[in-house]
Amino acid sequence: MPGFQSESTDRLFKAIASLENEEEVAAFFSDLCTIKEIKDMSQRLDAAKMLAAGESYQKVASAVGISTATISRVSRCINYGDGGYQIVLKRLSERKKQ
Repeated sequence: MPGFQSESTDRLFKAIASLENEEEVAAFFSDLCTIKEIKDMSQRLDAAKMLAAGESYQKVASAVGISTATISRVSRCINYGDGGYQIVLKRLSERKKQ
């Protein structure tokens, strides 16, 4: 269990899980986050996808526009984290095939 968990974070995760489609997710994140926060999260997901495909840090940094320090953190999460990136990347890949 991640070390940041609390009643408040549990409520946030339940709120996200309650959303039924991409439009609802977009509306919630638009209200919840700044544009920069959303862009930062999307860049991390882009980096995770590229890293999982075997791309180098330099190629990811160039393509995504984030620092190698952020890429390193994403890589650490992919390799030693709680499996969140793997779950999402697998599901996105499965949906793309449909």
